[in-house]
Amino acid sequence: MIRALTLLIAFLLAPSIAHAAPSRNWTNMVTLSKEGAFVIGNPAAKTRLVEYVSYTCPHCAHFVAEGTTALKAGWVSKGLVAVEVRNLVRDRYDFTAALLARCGGAAKFPGNHEALFAAQQDWIAKAQAYESQPSALPADAKPAAVMTEIADKTGMLALMAKRGVTPAQSRVCLADQKAFDIVMAMTRRGLEQDQIKGTPSFLLNGKLTDVYDWAGLQPLLPKSAN
Repeated sequence: MIRALTLLIAFLLAPSIAHAAPSRNWTNMVTLSKEGAFVIGNPAAKTRLVEYVSYTCPHCAHFVAEGTTALKAGWVSKGLVAVEVRNLVRDRYDFTAALLARCGGAAKFPGNHEALFAAQQDWIAKAQAYESQPSALPADAKPAAVMTEIADKTGMLALMAKRGVTPAQSRVCLADQKAFDIVMAMTRRGLEQDQIKGTPSFLLNGKLTDVYDWAGLQPLLPKSAN
């Protein structure tokens, strides 16, 4: 009788074990660091990767195209690595893109970030054309007005509209003083505290690495991801 009861319990438990819930995909978790940078992945991950990026940097675009999918699939999704994206702005076009990437908050950021880099060659070509033409703005125009004109002339407003962010919403983001200050503070921290010399640059658990691409970064990530 006891043996039969044991077998029955084992039989009843078996389906639950066989159909256990899949592990969580941490790529859907996006939070803010205390500095205001977006963090993708498990906030409690043992490995914290900080990416310093510039949206006008072609090497950054190459890293995003080559490494983002693999990084998310092999490490971020499993909760092993959290990725914090910080800005190191180097020109007004980069600044414009940085503010637009933040439009829509945490939920929109990863998609905005990747879309701006994917279309980088297109909007930079338009930026170069814009540079050769006189601006309709007065010489003392406020930064928000300048960046709004840049976003319009380079096609970034249209790009964001495809992401579900209306031109009106983009203009609000470009005039957001708090976001402006956050991006400026990240840039200052990168230059003064973290000693960043160029982009992309990577910190692993607070330590600056000497790698600048996916091929160099991948071997430094936790081996348990495989």
